[in-house]
Amino acid sequence: MTPWQRAHARETVKIIMTSLLLFLFAFGTGAAVHAQGIEWKTLNDEVKTLYQQGRYDRAVVVAKKALEVAEQTVGPDHPDVATNLNNLAELYDAQGQYAQAEPLLKRALVIREKALGPDHPHVATSLNNLAGLYEAQGRYAQAEPLYERALAILEKALGPDHPHVAASLSNMAALYRKTNRVKEAEALEKRAAAIREIKR
Repeated sequence: MTPWQRAHARETVKIIMTSLLLFLFAFGTGAAVHAQGIEWKTLNDEVKTLYQQGRYDRAVVVAKKALEVAEQTVGPDHPDVATNLNNLAELYDAQGQYAQAEPLLKRALVIREKALGPDHPHVATSLNNLAGLYEAQGRYAQAEPLYERALAILEKALGPDHPHVAASLSNMAALYRKTNRVKEAEALEKRAAAIREIKR
């Protein structure tokens, strides 16, 4: 793979992960935000702003505080804690600090599977995030089954033509390209493009 292809693939994953991160900031917290109070929401808003500005070091500090507040308010096994874990992991990932990100993503996945069930779309988000981390490190054999499971969950939960399914297909296609499975990648890319063209 050429340096340009690596950069392009990484940027594609970053765009998808950023979209998921912003989606979680906007919608992933549900009614629990009210119970957690203004401090938690304010901290998460600040993390989002710092992330968008590329101020990752400061965002990490604030994200750790938001995680602490969530754990104290709703307990360590609540889905909102998983959201904060994913957000903190994304900040580490954006800086190439994969060793710090991996245990956070694994813990978030366990929390979501236990709290929401193994077939919930937020579980698919955690799977995609962990797979993306593995992919960024060239750990393709570990990434592939996670991407496959995430895709299956999203297709079942949201339907085969949902935009999140298209993003998941794009993730799989990028992995297939990196492992020299061009025809399989092209088929997934074609399907993802068709989903994106659907008028909503």
